[in-house]
Amino acid sequence: MSVTMYTRAGCPFCIRAEHLLESKGVHAITRIRVDTSPQHRVEMVARTGRWTVPQIFIGDRHVGGFDDLAASNRNGRLDAWLQACIAGDE
Repeated sequence: MSVTMYTRAGCPFCIRAEHLLESKGVHAITRIRVDTSPQHRVEMVARTGRWTVPQIFIGDRHVGGFDDLAASNRNGRLDAWLQACIAGDE
């Protein structure tokens, strides 16, 4: 499963996103630090159109930030996206 998260040190929403993903069985998250590399922030904004962290991708799907991740969990989409990623459909 490929989960990527743009993050920065000490970000409480990044930590909450990690905990939510871990509760879903995701233990391998590629973390891209935007606070230590300006180029990574430029890359994140180019990919997402957003400046805030976290920005989360499941496979190639841009989920959004923590609020978006939590909303997708509440409405059941998160489980479907994770299953599709495991199956290689993403």
